[in-house]
Amino acid sequence: MKQLLSLLLALLLLATPSLAESPAESYRGFRMDEVLHSEEGDIHYHIYVPESYDASTPFALFVTLPGYEGLYFQGVGTNLRAEEFGFEAQKYAPDMIVAAPQLDDWGMTSARQTVALTEYLMEAYNIDPSRVYIEGYSGGGETLSLALELRPELFAGALHVSSQWDGDLAPVAQSRTPLYFAIGEDDEYYGSAPAKEAYAELRSLYEQQGLTEAEIADLLILDVKPASYFAERGMTNQHGGGGLFARDEEIMGWLFRQQRSAREE
Repeated sequence: MKQLLSLLLALLLLATPSLAESPAESYRGFRMDEVLHSEEGDIHYHIYVPESYDASTPFALFVTLPGYEGLYFQGVGTNLRAEEFGFEAQKYAPDMIVAAPQLDDWGMTSARQTVALTEYLMEAYNIDPSRVYIEGYSGGGETLSLALELRPELFAGALHVSSQWDGDLAPVAQSRTPLYFAIGEDDEYYGSAPAKEAYAELRSLYEQQGLTEAEIADLLILDVKPASYFAERGMTNQHGGGGLFARDEEIMGWLFRQQRSAREE
């Protein structure tokens, strides 16, 4: 009997998509450097789970993707120390788990890992599928664009911050995933032209679907901030100033008001 139980346990471990590893530390409520061993490779992430979570009630899920300064090779936890999105998000929904993956780049591998991690967390925790959100800043916005090309229907809303769009927008239009572009008019790294072009392309796809102006406005927002927005908040750099959007209640409030089930009904 003991041999049979041992064999069953071994088979179970082999079938499990991840191996839980004890986090080395915690930071501002996040369990640090958890690892998902997936078909897409090892995915390092930090996770905040509210104390009120007991698996009896579905919680929302927010995935925040960092810019270059927060990638894994920069050091464990640099994404959380450099950006406030994961912390500010907690103010909008007390019943929300926040995941902050530390990926290795801003390309398709990281996009697949983002999707894999999101799917895993939706299975590992009791997650309300109508309240799954994603945000990406700078290089993380490029990753976000590719993740939405792959699985836009996973997300109730997406916030694209100070970045450019690398993915195919047709799947986003098909799924009608709400998307908010936020960027400085004179962003020093990307400029605002790529965001404006992506907005125009997606808007055109919605017009081809026959959506009204009001329907498009519910799904798509382009928010290009003038220099005064940053100057009034003590920032002289518009790209680095994209971090200010984490504290902007209009921007963040929009994201967490989205619900996929309500939109589909």
